[in-house]
Amino acid sequence: MPESSSKKKKIESSPAVKNDPLREYEGARALVLGAGGFIGLWVSRLLSEAGAEVTTALRNGASAGLLETFGVRSEIRVSDLMTAGSLKHLISSARPSIVFNLAGYGIDRTETDEETAFKINSGLVNQVCEAVDSGPAGGWNKLRVVHAGSAMEYGAVPGNLEEDSDTRPTTVYGRSKLAGTLELQQYCERTGLKGATGRLFAIYGPGEAPSRLLPTLIGAADEDGEIELTEGLHRRDFTFVGDAAEGLLRLGMSDARPGTVVNIATGKLTSIREFTEIAAGVIGIDAERLAFGALPTRPEEMFNDAVSVSRCRSLLDWVPETSITEGIGRTIAAEITGS
Repeated sequence: MPESSSKKKKIESSPAVKNDPLREYEGARALVLGAGGFIGLWVSRLLSEAGAEVTTALRNGASAGLLETFGVRSEIRVSDLMTAGSLKHLISSARPSIVFNLAGYGIDRTETDEETAFKINSGLVNQVCEAVDSGPAGGWNKLRVVHAGSAMEYGAVPGNLEEDSDTRPTTVYGRSKLAGTLELQQYCERTGLKGATGRLFAIYGPGEAPSRLLPTLIGAADEDGEIELTEGLHRRDFTFVGDAAEGLLRLGMSDARPGTVVNIATGKLTSIREFTEIAAGVIGIDAERLAFGALPTRPEEMFNDAVSVSRCRSLLDWVPETSITEGIGRTIAAEITGS
């Protein structure tokens, strides 16, 4: 995933490990790939708070300061994972018990190269599995690889989104992410490596890219004039980023079968329009400024029914619970600024 800006940002304290569901990570060696990205930062912080020995891998050094601002205590490694041998060297030197793969290409709509998308979102996954499989577990008996998947893997699928549903991705990003999930499944089923994919949905919260919906609304709060928006009729399972990160950590300490896919979501659909209206109310934006329909709806937008979270609930004994109102309030309180 694209790395966030290195500009310092005040980030809220995370409540996720206060009651200690994640203390199994204490003392475990954990490597986070893509640690400078939106979700990677949160995964790194929760691991750090849980007492893990964290190594964070960054594409370049620009995000090193942001890791510190997020409260991440880690050994930082700057590594271009696309350079031959770099990933294998990184994993062999870090000796992680568990790897969280948050590296990705294509969430940023300026990233459009198909070859690069498949190299990072798919080819890299197999390399991670091979490198981890040949290294020591360090006494860790849970998952060795947790891979971040995407709702875009489902694509144009009718009905509820269940992990075993047919997949019909309609974008390069969706197809390449699905290829990565399948790479992990096939490797784990073939070798017995303990690995699983957590499929993430509409993630929002502190640290989100400035071009996204919620940061755009927050940035427009002190301005005048209309805020141009699409019709916003598509429904999404909006999941607070802290919950998404916690779900990935919970998956890592689960007894998931090798290759399992788990939807990490709330199980509740909200239209983009309703999310915008809720956000406007919390932020203090006059509803008359919301110009729904002023922008065209992107053709790749997915229409789908509810996201099944039964596997998440049964396997992780948990589902995300942060309401949209609460999540937006926590985002505003975090005082995210800059780009």
